[in-house]
Amino acid sequence: MADKTFHIAMYPWFALGHITPFVHLANKLAENGHKISFFLPAKTLRRVEAFNLHPNLVTFIPIIVPHVEGLPLGAETTNDVPFPLHPLIMTAMDCTEPDIEAYLRELKPHFVFFDFACWLPTLTHELGIKSVVYCVISSGTIGYLLSPARKIIERGLTGLDLLEPPKGFPSSSVKLRVYEAQGLAAVTTMDYGSGISFAGRHLKSFSDCDAIGFKTCKEIEGPYCEYIGKQFEKPMLYAGPVVPEPPKMALEERWERLLSNFEAKTLIFCTFGSECVLKKDQFQELVLGLELTGLPFLVALKPPTGAQTIESDLPEGFQERVNGTGFIYGGWVPQQLILRHPSVGCFVTHCGSGSLAEAMVNDCQLVLVPHFGDQIINARLMAGDLRIGVEVEKREKDGFFTKDDVNKAVKAVMDGDSELGKEVRANHAKWKEFLLAPGLENYYINDFVMKLNNLM
Repeated sequence: MADKTFHIAMYPWFALGHITPFVHLANKLAENGHKISFFLPAKTLRRVEAFNLHPNLVTFIPIIVPHVEGLPLGAETTNDVPFPLHPLIMTAMDCTEPDIEAYLRELKPHFVFFDFACWLPTLTHELGIKSVVYCVISSGTIGYLLSPARKIIERGLTGLDLLEPPKGFPSSSVKLRVYEAQGLAAVTTMDYGSGISFAGRHLKSFSDCDAIGFKTCKEIEGPYCEYIGKQFEKPMLYAGPVVPEPPKMALEERWERLLSNFEAKTLIFCTFGSECVLKKDQFQELVLGLELTGLPFLVALKPPTGAQTIESDLPEGFQERVNGTGFIYGGWVPQQLILRHPSVGCFVTHCGSGSLAEAMVNDCQLVLVPHFGDQIINARLMAGDLRIGVEVEKREKDGFFTKDDVNKAVKAVMDGDSELGKEVRANHAKWKEFLLAPGLENYYINDFVMKLNNLM
């Protein structure tokens, strides 16, 4: 590898849950002297530029997102619109291809890292640039849903198909309920922009690229990554855990003051990411379940479906009963900083990959409440393969959970004397120690770069 440095362009899917981990990888590569040209929607720049730790090497290039009929004016990312409009965001991203081509011709990077923009490999091959799918969706999810062994393009995909893993899939804890399989089949086969299905888009990306990279370690997801590499006949690159640097800023005084009211490891923190919106009945069961635990809690969620404010859909008498111990907030919160606070003992999460990565390097116990997409398989891997959390039980026919289900899951992880409580705590501590081990990040980034070098 010698001291060769690369110029890498990055163009992640227009979702903050994808852009952010690309930024984390850009920082890790820049630490090693590599130059990054990072394309992203223009208005999103202000939301991520503070995370650029190496502005001398990481350059954000704002892209003007064309307006697509059906989208609200100014919509750029999935955070700006409800899920049914995500395919139109994808169509808008596809419309940026001429601008990206012009930039690539001018910049002449060695590599382009991408995920959903399936047209990039064709373009990079013409320009003599290598393309790498950098996948922030777990390899277990990709392998289970999108393995070529399923022959989705030729046969289609139904919920019944997803009740069984594809041929050759590693033995694992991934078992889907009927409603989950039906929902995942519908999303996998839906039109996801420009008349291309979600499955078609990803199969083309994985088939046409020069290599596939995952934000993970062999020790955690090795069998799934190897399965994908064999299925697509591509080199596999492991970026390692890519643990975000601890934030330089301190918690705002209002959060510090609130959290410091509670004893160490007693507070439940519940948040479900920037896109999850619960229905009113599930929102109420969730907060009532947290109340039942008798522990203090902080809930930061978007208002339920159809509600103007989160407070308007709270159960009757709830605020009076939990006054001083239960706090409900309907805006953005500094999740990474809150998870690090000594008072937080339990994290109730939707199982987005970014949230799980942040939780695994902290001490809080995990309660898993997946909602859709890769969150479901992430939850099975965390609760089953790694056994570092407990998933909230749900009704078999439709996934409905009750306040008692929430209470039961929280009590299970917070009871350090029970067998289950001991097991998840020991496993969580083991993986935290592994992920924060001195030299692990450097080992994986060096290996990642060496494999890039082999592609040249």
